[in-house]
Amino acid sequence: MSSPSLRGRTGLGRGPAAHGVKIVDTPAVRVHHPADLMGAALAAAGIALVLVLAVYAQGTTSGLTEDVQGFASLLRRLLFVPVAVLEGLITIIAPIAVLTELVLRRLVRQAFEAIAVGAVAVVLALVTTWVLTEVGSVELRASLSVWSAGERVVTIPALLTGTAGLLTAAGARNRRRTASWSWNLLWLALGVALITGLVTLPGALLTVLIGRVAGLTSRYLSGVQSERAYGGALVDGVRRAGFEPNRLIRVRDVTAQRPGGDDDLATDLAAVAITRYGDNRVYAMTTVDGDRLDVVVLDGDRQVVGVLTRWWRSVRLRGIEGRAVVSLRQAAERAALLSYAAWSAGVCTPRLLGLAEAEDSMILIQDHAHGAVPLRDLPTEALTDDVLDAVWDQLRVAHTAGLAHRSLTSDVVLVAPQGVRAPGSGPEDPTGTPACDGAPVAFLTGWESGDVASSHLARRMDISHLLAVLALRVGAERAVASAARVLPDADLATIGPLLQSIALPPATRAEARAHKGVLAEVREALLARLPQSTVEPERLVRFGGRTVTTLALSVVAAVVVITTISFDQVNEALAQAQPWWAAVAFTLGMTAFVGSALTLVAFSPVRLPLWRTILSQAAAAFVALVAPAGVGPAAVNMRVLVRRGVRHGLAVASVGLVQVSQLITTLILLVLMSMVSGSQIPLGMPSGTVLVSLGSVAVVIAAAMLVPPARQWVLGKTLPVWRQTWPRLVQLLSQPRRFAVAVIGNVLVTLSYVGAFAACLAAFGRELPLIDLALIYLIGNAAGALVPTPGGLGTVELALITALSTTGGVPLPIATSVVVLFRALTFWGRVPFGWWAMRYLQRRDVL
Repeated sequence: MSSPSLRGRTGLGRGPAAHGVKIVDTPAVRVHHPADLMGAALAAAGIALVLVLAVYAQGTTSGLTEDVQGFASLLRRLLFVPVAVLEGLITIIAPIAVLTELVLRRLVRQAFEAIAVGAVAVVLALVTTWVLTEVGSVELRASLSVWSAGERVVTIPALLTGTAGLLTAAGARNRRRTASWSWNLLWLALGVALITGLVTLPGALLTVLIGRVAGLTSRYLSGVQSERAYGGALVDGVRRAGFEPNRLIRVRDVTAQRPGGDDDLATDLAAVAITRYGDNRVYAMTTVDGDRLDVVVLDGDRQVVGVLTRWWRSVRLRGIEGRAVVSLRQAAERAALLSYAAWSAGVCTPRLLGLAEAEDSMILIQDHAHGAVPLRDLPTEALTDDVLDAVWDQLRVAHTAGLAHRSLTSDVVLVAPQGVRAPGSGPEDPTGTPACDGAPVAFLTGWESGDVASSHLARRMDISHLLAVLALRVGAERAVASAARVLPDADLATIGPLLQSIALPPATRAEARAHKGVLAEVREALLARLPQSTVEPERLVRFGGRTVTTLALSVVAAVVVITTISFDQVNEALAQAQPWWAAVAFTLGMTAFVGSALTLVAFSPVRLPLWRTILSQAAAAFVALVAPAGVGPAAVNMRVLVRRGVRHGLAVASVGLVQVSQLITTLILLVLMSMVSGSQIPLGMPSGTVLVSLGSVAVVIAAAMLVPPARQWVLGKTLPVWRQTWPRLVQLLSQPRRFAVAVIGNVLVTLSYVGAFAACLAAFGRELPLIDLALIYLIGNAAGALVPTPGGLGTVELALITALSTTGGVPLPIATSVVVLFRALTFWGRVPFGWWAMRYLQRRDVL
């Protein structure tokens, strides 16, 4: 009698069965293939592409259509029936043949769904034809129109579209013999229709694509008959692998209601861990000889998800994703290769015993890790130092053999009680593989994503993954200490830059999200143990949400600038410009490097050579091409200090102090300038422009601070920086000489940029009071820098043009010319010097 926890489940093999094996399973009668959803999306994208080409490549599509139709006379002589009759025969014979095969295969539901999809596809073709006729552009209608009854008519053959939808819903052509030759007939009918002028090339493509969209969407929404290996097919596959099963119990991640029997097999933690990290079907198998083994089943319909996931990560990330596999067999063979390699290398891992294929599934049979518990389910108090050392020792053994796991999580690391042997190991093992017994025993499982002959980067990723997993359970200090006891310092010193959420496996990433700050604690623990190690995060993401936003905003800003200016007036203004002022502006822009270098030298906790520091500030101008405004210089300054041996925390505080001091110095300088502007009497009333600008800024800040989320965001950004920089500021106040150098450097930076902006304005015969010009530049530059585009491209230009033309009263064409000249001299003109400085400093190991 089955236990209560198994009652009510759909079971196979409950009673006597032909295969004689007891199976407790919940087979999926219908499955939703991700490949169908992907195919529908690609077909929809194909429809959009055809419509775009029909409009913008009308000459090409029309030419191809006319070339093909040149064979019309020859075709008419070869055909013994009219084209319309041939089309009718195909649209009748092909569906009848396919539907007959479905009925004979007892797939009656799928036959009815195919008929319904065919009808929907016909309606979609008719609706699309009507919409294109009524609202389509002239070019679009011309590309899809053929002559009919003396006039040009948009034509998408509805019957052929319905046939394409029906064939798609009937199943893959490699699974249905009638579907295979029916598709050939459909393409033949479309080719004949195209040659004889009954349809255009875009119309023929739309005919198939619309049918495919209807068929694939229906297949995904309603599901298709499962072709996975269940029941007798599963048993046959196990027997082909060389085993005689007695029971096959589907493993599930639930707590057993009654101990013993099938429940113990179904909820064994070591087997449950396999279902969690692999997302595959797992069965607890007992053989007629009394052996307890694990059966892992890889299904073909699930393989598409893994391929897409790996492809997306390989596109988005820089070199940290494993090699992609393109078929179910390749995935199984890769898992087998890595499992055999890990076992042969002496790693404690369940040995792969057999491999077989059944239906649309691959079956892997492996030893069971008796008594082992995954780290996810292991109590924290059980993670002693001996256990941690055993886990690291297994990773060391794998890396020594050149293996990399690439996906270490809390489910693939198992810990067994003391004295337990790895399955299949020991002196009695005839293979001679090393024993893994001892106290305690750690297993590394789940090698499907691993590498043989792995790269140094892949092994660094393994260490960072395992450090994160252990830190989430025992804390950063114990995790780092355990790694240091087993691994050499050279390995630990290089993993800090990889301790990023994006580089972790999805399961570990989710845990790290729930325990914020763990990765930062690990980096600090690494620095405490190895002060010379590098922990600055590497850029692993080729593009992310910020990159997409940056690109979109840059495009929008460029479009706004281009569409709101008159290039004739701009050319006229440029022709009247005085070139020697441009030389002055460029010189002042280069002088800003000296000022920023003086500030960094003054605030640095170690001695920095002035000339190389100036070159590092020039290199920051090159970095600004790929970093948001203000971020590039800060990153370069951090790198300079760390390479000079400054601890990470102290370097962050020093760079933060540079930025804060620049802000404070600029504000004080603006206040002083405003007091002496607009009047010959010192401390006079500021001009109207100054008052309006300052008032606007004050109103915006006050309004923002009244909103609790905005206030919390500002405090969250400013308070940590202030806490880091305040101790350094207090220390520098006791050194008046260094503090004076920092102030001079900050003043020089501000006056250089404002002076360059004034020189560009003077180049076009315009001038403004210095304080007005300074406010326009600083406020416009700050507003543009709020949008995270590289170097503020687009947004800074737009903000400066707007401020100069509205607040400064400069005509828009001249304001545009001034800003374009200013940015060309102080941003683009300095990039070649920055590139040379970057290469120079990198060769001398400064950056």
